[in-house]
Amino acid sequence: MPELPEVELARTVLRDALHREIASIDDNDDWVCRPHPPGQIAAALVGGELTAAHRRGKTMWCETSVRGDAGPELGIHLGMGGQIVVDGKVGPTGPEHRNPGARKPEWDRFTVNFADGGSLRLFDKRRLGRVRLDPDHEALGPDAEVITRDEFRTRVGRGHSAVKARLLDQTVLAGVGNLLADETLWQASISPATPADELRPKDLDRLYDSLESSLKAAIAHGGVHTGEVVPYRNADAACPRCGSHMLHGTVGGRSTWWCAKEQR
Repeated sequence: MPELPEVELARTVLRDALHREIASIDDNDDWVCRPHPPGQIAAALVGGELTAAHRRGKTMWCETSVRGDAGPELGIHLGMGGQIVVDGKVGPTGPEHRNPGARKPEWDRFTVNFADGGSLRLFDKRRLGRVRLDPDHEALGPDAEVITRDEFRTRVGRGHSAVKARLLDQTVLAGVGNLLADETLWQASISPATPADELRPKDLDRLYDSLESSLKAAIAHGGVHTGEVVPYRNADAACPRCGSHMLHGTVGGRSTWWCAKEQR
């Protein structure tokens, strides 16, 4: 599933769709657009425009304006491998998008056509994305890219659950998924199974710095799949930093890889 860096890359593409008059909308995929029946999103937005593109964690939405008044928010979720396409510009472009073969028209699950002839499309081969009006994003914790050091210490260092589980809890911190959690913990040399409330302030500070640097690198290089340890998350691999073997287990209900020596 796309994590914060992939959604941020999609949001940058989505910005090219702002401040353009909406001429028509194809919202006929009643699974992707649930709970809205076909035509309901179009009725709410045609004649208006998208005015701002936002993201908190993995959640993305647009503000809208319709005939001069504030319209409903338009939420767009990428699912497992969806892409935002605006006038041919595509984001994100991760490993799951390589060698796509023929792009069937029916894989465009939601399309906004603009009066200037351009378009915004949700391309989603697996049909796991979601488009809806006024999505609820208030239950999410602070965005992982903008959370302060003090807030990170307080929120992540609370409770006796494994620190990886705390990082993955979207109500604690929004945007960290499985790959980014493993990358961040490896960068910080912290065991993913360490109880969060046993981390010292200096451990939490190191984890915060590692998350910040991992996010910046992933956004700059095209997604979380570009992380330093990600290619070594397999049984035959050695830690790229110290050469020790990589261990595998389940932490917080998720498949997890860590260095046998540096993350004991």
